[in-house]
This record gives sequence, structure tokens and C-alpha cells, in this order.
Amino acid sequence: TLAYVFNSLDVGESFSSILERAHANGWTEPDPADDLSGEDVARKLLILARELGLAVERNDIKVESLLPAGLQPGTPEALFGELRKVDNEWKARVEEAARRGKRLRYIARLEDGRLDVSVQSVSSDSPFAKAPGRGNVVVFTTDRYNDEPLVVQGPGAGLGVTAGGLLADLIYSAEIMP
Repeated sequence: TLAYVFNSLDVGESFSSILERAHANGWTEPDPADDLSGEDVARKLLILARELGLAVERNDIKVESLLPAGLQPGTPEALFGELRKVDNEWKARVEEAARRGKRLRYIARLEDGRLDVSVQSVSSDSPFAKAPGRGNVVVFTTDRYNDEPLVVQGPGAGLGVTAGGLLADLIYSAEIMP
């Protein structure tokens, strides 16, 4: 969802209208505030970190929320109304990044044992900036892939991707059960 949001911000669309469209197309969580809080990305980073063998908990992850300060829980429609109030702030952030030859992306980072989820400015030739539409990107920078990191990318939102992931998890679970 957030890949789609930031790709759409690049072409001048308003933050609130992007979220509304993503929600209408079923690309957000049922409550889009869950996407904007950063918690969905943080959970995925937590799973990845644990799969890599790190003993980490959710509170070990520093998360930048995209929700307006003081937002009260409510309906998606109420959220979109609140987001309209910050459209100009997002426009200014995107324009400032563009002036520096950068693009904004919401990135989960695991580096030297630190876990971080935040908006970052990346160069236009970054794999994060090049991912199309709703695409997700994972960049592995390791001892072997230092000068030229290993990049994995693919679709990251929608019913088909979610259903495929669920089916793969069910098959894996069935295979390891006694």
C-alpha cells in the first residue's frame, strides 16, 4: 500500500486521494490507519528479523507513523477527511525531496541489529525509487553483496498476492506438521 502511495506522490497526486483510491481498490488494510501507523510494515520487519535469527520484539522497532498527530479512531471516510488537512505538508515534502534529486519512500530497515521503519529520501536510481506501482522491494546489502546489493522485488498489495501468500503458508504448515 505505502509503495503505491509514495509512487503516486511522485506524480503530484494528493496524499488523501491516493489513500482513498487504494482503499476503494482493496489495497489497504480494512482500516487504512493500520497502514499509515506503520504497524503493518513493522510486523513484517519483525517477522523477517526473527526469521534471520534475531531475538527482537515489536518495541525494538522505531516506527514513524504517517497519521496526523492527535488523530482519533474512526471510519475510513473520517480518516480521509483528516488526511486532506495534511495534503499540502506532503506536497511540500515531496517537492523538497525532488529539488534535491530524491524521492520519498517508506522503508523498513534492518541494519547492524537496529530496526527502523520511516520515510526516507532516496536517489532516483535507488531500487526503492524504481519499483513500479504497488511493488515491494527488498534490498540485501551483505559482505558479498556490498558494492552491488541483491534486489528482490514483486507485487506487494492486493487480494491475489495476499491469497497466494496465505496458500503458501498453509502448504508449508501442512508439510511440517507431524
